[in-house]
Amino acid sequence: MTNTEERKHQFEQFFIITFPKVKAFAWKILKSEDDAEDIAQDIFVKLWDNPELWEDCDTWNSYIYTMVRNHVFNFLKHKSIECAYREQLVQDDIPLYQTDIHDELYAKEIELLIKLTIDKMPIQRKTCFLMSRKQGMSNAEIAERQKLSIRTVERHIYLALMDLKKTILFFFLYLLSS
Repeated sequence: MTNTEERKHQFEQFFIITFPKVKAFAWKILKSEDDAEDIAQDIFVKLWDNPELWEDCDTWNSYIYTMVRNHVFNFLKHKSIECAYREQLVQDDIPLYQTDIHDELYAKEIELLIKLTIDKMPIQRKTCFLMSRKQGMSNAEIAERQKLSIRTVERHIYLALMDLKKTILFFFLYLLSS
């Protein structure tokens, strides 16, 4: 067995024995299974990177529990700061998610391109599409009102969607290339 394999085996044994204790200790403070699991995993990642901390059986027990306690306290401190920040946003009436100005511009550009694409469609295609999407009419209702077959209405809506997909695809390709 090589030195690395031996170290890995030792760590596995150490993990099997210690992980449940570490997780239980974190859970006692946090009262959250998921958070305790995350903290225990973080602790063992740090321990794997620092074998001198767990290879000596005489010191690892107290040191690991100190690590867990500190990690939990840092976690709780971070959570309290996050909660205070969210409360301040709510008090100041600031939305938790503010869109980037570029996102808003891109959305307006796409909206304009869609409108222009629909406006350029042949009248029958445009009418069928708008009746379907804007008015929520079924293909049968559109066919009856426009005196067309249902298949023709389906074809107009399909072609309208293809036109829109091409426009949006070209827009995104343009954004990627710039």
